[in-house]
Amino acid sequence: MERLEAARTIDTSGSFCPVPIIETAKAAKELEDSQVLLVIATDPGISSDMPVWCKGTGHELLGTERDGRTWRCWVRIRKPGPERS
Repeated sequence: MERLEAARTIDTSGSFCPVPIIETAKAAKELEDSQVLLVIATDPGISSDMPVWCKGTGHELLGTERDGRTWRCWVRIRKPGPERS
């Protein structure tokens, strides 16, 4: 996967469901539309939880990459606006 420039990175390593998604939601609120958030996690559930969360919230999952016991998920933040209604 092409390396994306993230506006913010959060590291949830050592945390288990639902903490990585809760932390992702908090960080997403602080970012602007179209910015990229990188989420680092060691919980294997992130590989199935993140796509579901993105679908439910309207954010765009750009990719998930596994490196040993670590997962990296890139999420493009999508904020509602007149052009996205």
